[in-house]
Amino acid sequence: MTFASLERRAEHLLRELAPQVLGATMRRFRDFAACEDAVQEALIAAAAQWPRDGIPDNPRGWLIQVALRRMTDHVRSEISRRNRESALAEDVPIVVAPAVYAEPGMDPGDTLVLLFMCCHPALTPPSAIALTLRAVGGLTTAEIAAAFLVPEATMAQRISRAKQTVHASGVPVNLENWRTRLAAVLQVLYLIFNEGYAGSGGPQFVRTDLSQEAIRLTRMAHRLLPGEPEVAGLLALMLLTDARRAARTGPHGELIPLTEQDRSRWDSAAIAEGVALISATLPLGSVGPYQLQAAIAAVHDEALAAEATDWPQILALYGVLERVQPNPMVTLNRAVALAMVDGPPAGLALLSTVEDQLGGHYRLAAVRGHLLEMAGQRDAAVEHLRIAATRTRSVPEQRWLLGEIARLTG
Repeated sequence: MTFASLERRAEHLLRELAPQVLGATMRRFRDFAACEDAVQEALIAAAAQWPRDGIPDNPRGWLIQVALRRMTDHVRSEISRRNRESALAEDVPIVVAPAVYAEPGMDPGDTLVLLFMCCHPALTPPSAIALTLRAVGGLTTAEIAAAFLVPEATMAQRISRAKQTVHASGVPVNLENWRTRLAAVLQVLYLIFNEGYAGSGGPQFVRTDLSQEAIRLTRMAHRLLPGEPEVAGLLALMLLTDARRAARTGPHGELIPLTEQDRSRWDSAAIAEGVALISATLPLGSVGPYQLQAAIAAVHDEALAAEATDWPQILALYGVLERVQPNPMVTLNRAVALAMVDGPPAGLALLSTVEDQLGGHYRLAAVRGHLLEMAGQRDAAVEHLRIAATRTRSVPEQRWLLGEIARLTG
C-alpha cells in the first residue's frame, strides 16, 4: 500500500472513529471540552504516525488509550494546581494524586451516548445541530460555519455555549434515559438533512456535504438502534429523498421541480434501499411521522413518470400524517395532493385553513400560486408567485419563481 493510499485510509478511519473515541472518553471523564481536546490530540498523533508506521491492529483502542492518557495528564495537572493553591492558602504540604486510568471498553454505545448528549433538551435546535456536526460528525468549526452562512467566530461561540450548557446540566452521560431524547436526536438529524437537501438561504440550493453527513449519522443510529421504527423511517426518508438529488438542479444550479425531473437520473440503489427499509418497518406496529413521510417519498419515487404518481395514496398518507403530527406544513402538502385528486378548488379551500399559521411564509404563497395556475387564474397566480419570490431567502428558489412568473406573463 502506498503512502498516499495509507494516508487516505487513515483519514477515513479517523473520521469514522472520532465520535466513538470521544464518546468513550466522555463516559469516563464527563468533561466535554477537555475530552474533545484530548481526542483532538490523539487524532493529530494518529494522522502523523499511522501513514508512516502503519495503522494499528486496533485503531479505536489505540486512539482511546492516547486520549485517556491525555485526559489523565489533564486531571493530574488540575489536581496538582488545586493542591498548590490550597497549600499556598493554608501552608500545608503539596500532595500529588496518582494517575487515575481506566481501561477502554469496546462499548458500541459510546457514539450513541455522544449523539444523544449533543441533542440535549436544553439546547436550541441550531446549537444542537452545530454541536452534533462538530462532535459526532467531525466537521471543523469553519466547515459548519460555511454550511450555515455565518462567520466562523459566531459558530465557535455557538458551539462553546452548547458545550457549557451540556456540562452545566449535570445530566449523566449514559443510555438510561435515551428514549426521552430519541425525538430530539431524530429532529436534529432531520434538520441537518433538510438544510443540506434544500438550503434555507444563500446561493446554493443543495449542500451535499450536509445531507450526506445526516445520512451517515442516521445510518449509525439505525445500526445502534435497529429495533426503533422511527430511526429506520428517518433513514428511509433521507435515502428516498436524496435519491433525486442529481436531477433536482440543472447545469447552472437552477432548481428543477419534481414533475420536470429526469427520473432516469434518480439513484435506483438508494430508492431500492429506502423502499426495503420502509416496507420492513411499517408492519412493525406504531407508525410515526418519519415512517409516513418515507412512505410518501416511496410513492413518488416508484412512479415511472410524474403523471403516473399515485396521488390518492399520497393524499391518504398525508391524512394519516396530519392526524399523527398536526402541522400547518403537512396541511399545505396535503392541499397539493388534494388538488391533484379532487381539483384545484378543493386544494385552495384547504390552504385557507392554514392562513393564520403560515400567512407570512413564502411556501404558502408559492403553493397558492401553483394551484391558482392549475385553476386557470393566471393573474392571481402571478401575484402570489411574486409574493413568494420576495419572501424566500433561497436564491435558486427565487430565480425559479421569477422564471415561473416570466413564463406566465410572457
